[in-house]
Amino acid sequence: MRSEATPQLSGLERFASAGKGRGLRARRRFAVGELLLSCPAYVAVLTVSERGSHCDCCFARKEGLSKCGRCKQAFYCNVECQKEDWPMHRLECASMCTFGQSWQPSETVRLTARILAKQKTHPERTQSEKLLAVKEFESHLDKLDNEKRELIQNDIAALHHFYSKHLDYPDNAALVVLFAQVNCNGFTIEDEELSHLGSAIFPDVALMNHSCCPNVIVTYKGTLAEVRAVREIEPGEEIFSSYIDLLYPTEDRNDRLRDSYFFSCDCRECTTKEKDKEKLEICKLNDPPSAETVKDMIKYARNVIEEFRRAKHYKYILCLTLTPLVELLEICELSLDKMGAVFEDSNVYMLHMMYQAMGICLYVQDWEGALCYGQKIIRPYSKHYPSYSLNVASMWLKLGRLYMALKNRTAGVKALKRAIAIMEVAHGKDHPYISEIKKELEDH
Repeated sequence: MRSEATPQLSGLERFASAGKGRGLRARRRFAVGELLLSCPAYVAVLTVSERGSHCDCCFARKEGLSKCGRCKQAFYCNVECQKEDWPMHRLECASMCTFGQSWQPSETVRLTARILAKQKTHPERTQSEKLLAVKEFESHLDKLDNEKRELIQNDIAALHHFYSKHLDYPDNAALVVLFAQVNCNGFTIEDEELSHLGSAIFPDVALMNHSCCPNVIVTYKGTLAEVRAVREIEPGEEIFSSYIDLLYPTEDRNDRLRDSYFFSCDCRECTTKEKDKEKLEICKLNDPPSAETVKDMIKYARNVIEEFRRAKHYKYILCLTLTPLVELLEICELSLDKMGAVFEDSNVYMLHMMYQAMGICLYVQDWEGALCYGQKIIRPYSKHYPSYSLNVASMWLKLGRLYMALKNRTAGVKALKRAIAIMEVAHGKDHPYISEIKKELEDH
């Protein structure tokens, strides 16, 4: 007999997953594209750069949003959205007025402030916590190194600095645990092109364990997370999502998992490493590069990716001026030239830098340059990523929109239809993004 204490949803149950702790398991069969789970955000914050184009409450993308009359920095669809968001926005509104342009807590700090407020106003279990409560989140506190602990203390200092009027603070030790929980269990909400929209907490979705061979995918409808099957799932099978970008080879993926989530993956993909050779494809030359040369180039590629990430963070995100963008594009081009002497264009490190270069071209509206990079990326993406990958769908979508902008309607229609075919499985056929893309096809 099944224990009544086992939390369940229709067709799903929480269970003890061997070697992984808590997990989510299917109680019935799910077909490809079928919705397993919907979870409203426990709390969510819209990223600052999207203010004015998306509603701060529901994340809807609209023109003519109404701004908060006091701080003039939050925007809403209507009075209903503004009223619904007020218990959370009130945490920030007065502080925004006080600090002005100096008001810049991180999204992690903003999210944590909202959790504290929510726990005070809603101590009971919410609709987002049918299977897993926020207070049950794993913190991995014992695995934090000094650098991570210092970063958390910086976040705690920012929390005290920017939030005071409407928050009751627990002691420092409790805040350390909460920030560690948010770091391990927070979600990034992205749009149809995988542009960052904000951060959120989805407790029931956080119950799923990771696999590099996931059987579900998580997408977002505003601040609602939806989980759909990307392959057939049988009764008794564990539900796995992916916590990370699956483009990279086994060693890179597990480095990321250990750094962010404190475990290594033992899925079939990581055990067999069967895709690593294709992902690290070497140039076919009469005089092939030595193993040492290849090893050195992989090390170079990893270093330049990290350097670029830091440069992008400090120069590109915080200071959007033309000169840093030109510098970043030069980094991409120089690294592509150097790596291209050893790696094929389909090598994932080449693809990474091409993707960054494409993003810069899109930002400066160099449509031809962006298209050139996108055309080189799409086929290897389709090979390296799993079926129904959002990364592949977003690349087809970007290519389709670029073709349309450059008056190549035939290629544009073909690319957009490829994006739709993936998104109808990943997002569901009734998703607003799909309706928008279909309207783009009609308008052209």
